[in-house]
Amino acid sequence: MAIDPADLQVSDVLVVGAGPAGAAAALAASSAGLSVTLLDEARQAGGQVYRALPAAFVVDDPKALGPEFLAGEALRSSLRASAVDCRFGRRVWLLRRDNDLGFVADAVADGRSERYAARALILCTGTTERSLPFAGSAQPGIIGLAAATILLKSQRILPGRRTVVAGAGPLLAAVAAGIVKGGGEVAAVVDLNSRLDWAKAGLGMLGRPDLLLRGAGWMRRIQAAGVPWLWRHTITAAEGDETGVTAVTVAPIDAAGHCTAGGGERRFEVDAVTVGHGLVPATEFLRALGARLEWNHGNDCWQPVKDTFGRTSIAGLYVAGDGAGVAGAAAAEVGGEIAALAAVDDLKPGAGRQITPALRRRQNAAARFGRASIGLTRVRSGLVAVMPARTIVCRCEDVSRGTLDEAFGEGARNIGQIKAWTRCGMGPCQGRMCGETLSALASLHGIARETFEPMVGRAPARPVEIGCLTGVPDYESIPLPPSLPSS
Repeated sequence: MAIDPADLQVSDVLVVGAGPAGAAAALAASSAGLSVTLLDEARQAGGQVYRALPAAFVVDDPKALGPEFLAGEALRSSLRASAVDCRFGRRVWLLRRDNDLGFVADAVADGRSERYAARALILCTGTTERSLPFAGSAQPGIIGLAAATILLKSQRILPGRRTVVAGAGPLLAAVAAGIVKGGGEVAAVVDLNSRLDWAKAGLGMLGRPDLLLRGAGWMRRIQAAGVPWLWRHTITAAEGDETGVTAVTVAPIDAAGHCTAGGGERRFEVDAVTVGHGLVPATEFLRALGARLEWNHGNDCWQPVKDTFGRTSIAGLYVAGDGAGVAGAAAAEVGGEIAALAAVDDLKPGAGRQITPALRRRQNAAARFGRASIGLTRVRSGLVAVMPARTIVCRCEDVSRGTLDEAFGEGARNIGQIKAWTRCGMGPCQGRMCGETLSALASLHGIARETFEPMVGRAPARPVEIGCLTGVPDYESIPLPPSLPSS
């Protein structure tokens, strides 16, 4: 890939990800006098939680769009008023270390390649949704809870006319309430947790009464619409064809996710399903850079090794937000600010503000809420154990649970062997969608999840068109050899 050296954009600090953590980090580093470049694939800052509306949308009453939209608008306004070099619409596909430049990022934007470099890199890349497959889950019309929030928040589009909302965690209520508010019908909310599970989690959420009140508002809206909330249930199968899902069957489960004896199955006719089983840190760039990871037993996932300021195992590399450990938007914003102040202190000692006890208290209060939430989304082994052999685990390479079971049975013990024997995780998503399920399957074959190493991060971290990297050749200018004389 050829990039003119004059096009290299160099700054003191490079921030990847413009959600709450990335925006706060960029603002804090910039206010300390450092040059900051902020990269994000979206056209505006805000990330998943503070997602902006498309520029063509006209908003008559911003307050009607809720507190998260208002918080996002405030963040975007602060960025516009700052000296931060905001580069939105940039898809970063490669991050690497460079002896002279520090860190280098390659991105594509509007069909052309760009390159950025900085002495310090703050990764605020958020999360990946954990979605455990079930029989029929690869059909059109079945999407993640996070994807549903994008439709509802950004495009004001319903997932379908009649939707089942399923899985675990606070996103259930957020999505169901959003569908009802948008005029859609929620056939049922299918929750892996019991009322008691929620009551226990609620104790850890008491430090954020504002968020509890918001959740109570969602529940009132759902109840007023007469939506049945099925506690400790799961989807066991989806029906449909190539045109989309038409129905789902749900059943009661025990605490480990196993279907309970005695029946209780119910069937709902639907044209859409949104389902998710929690969020895990997006670590593909950290893995590509060689940063150390550790197993989080509370959230059943890998997360970066870091100190309390967001410094990773690599000098000059910082991490903040849910990509550092899922704790929610409020904690992400404070974490971004703290990581930036640490970066400023490392690059230019004494130039930044001090990390005060009040800032730490804000972070800790917000993180307690987040930790209580992720406790609801731990992986239930029973959900994986009952998955039929024909269930597709790796959609990119069309690899079924049965194929993976066979590989484990023949002696595969690590991710390298699984990839070589089955091609699971070798598609364009590089295991982002199937990695969690694969790890859970490994545990059923006697391999502890904390010993089953995650997939190696490789470029391109995100799919990019080859023409963006090579340019479009001018075929008329390609010299051709003369034609052979006719005999």
